[in-house]
Amino acid sequence: MDKLGSLLAFVRTAHARSFVAAARQLGVSSSAVGKSVARLEQQLGVRLLQRNTRNVQLTEEGRQFYERCKPLLDELEDAEAALTHAMQAPRGRLRIGLPTVGYRFLMPVLGEFRQRYPEVELELDFNDQIVDVIDGGFDAAIRSGDMPDSRLRARRLGPFCFMLCAAPDYLARRGEPRAPADLAGHDCIHFRFANSGKLQEWSLRLAPGETAPHLPAALVCNNSEAAVQAAVHGLGIVYSVDFLVREHLAAGRLQRVLPGFETQRGQFWALWPAHRHVSPKLRVFLDFIGERLFQYQPIA
Repeated sequence: MDKLGSLLAFVRTAHARSFVAAARQLGVSSSAVGKSVARLEQQLGVRLLQRNTRNVQLTEEGRQFYERCKPLLDELEDAEAALTHAMQAPRGRLRIGLPTVGYRFLMPVLGEFRQRYPEVELELDFNDQIVDVIDGGFDAAIRSGDMPDSRLRARRLGPFCFMLCAAPDYLARRGEPRAPADLAGHDCIHFRFANSGKLQEWSLRLAPGETAPHLPAALVCNNSEAAVQAAVHGLGIVYSVDFLVREHLAAGRLQRVLPGFETQRGQFWALWPAHRHVSPKLRVFLDFIGERLFQYQPIA
């Protein structure tokens, strides 16, 4: 244990380039740190640090020794912190970023989460803008699409797919399309992305050499729920994610259109800062939503 203390004193001093700074971190005197490092050098029979009146510098042997020792001590600290966290009860506030449609899949299970972890307070931020999880002060975010930020860790939550739907009375009036080209003669309900202003593309399976059909814009809105409701009320054909239309399909308020011609699928992810440790409150939240969300299979 004496050698472990000397190793810790050396690593902290080498990192800070200062006995005083290392002593402050370790909660001891600078002279005690200096004696620990000197004792380690004597045991190893090699000079690890060059001292002067202003700071300390690593010798070549010290640099090599530091590069080997620091990861080992980091692992030891990680193990100690993980054990400490495991013994703590999850409590405190969690700030979670969600897409605006997130309440559809999250709200039904939050009651059970709160019953299981009553000391965890949830602050939910619904926003379709691309948020910076770290700079925005979020503990975690649920998002779809690519995950390019190397500063984040990610957990796959579950799949979703897009489909075409319309109200039965609309199809009775206008007829049911049999191929993507038939959509050119129908009222189409489009979704516009708030952050880019672009209309969402309808990804459809086309025959070889077939061009994408013109999709008349009978209605354009920047809210996915509103687009689905427009279809429920017979305003046209909507292209939407499965979890927004599932209940309407089951109740007969909507009907699938061109099943099998839609090709767009995706994944929802839980993202959180790639810090060394995950707090107990965040760990139980990630585990809970990983178990409970998206247990259904996307509609084929």
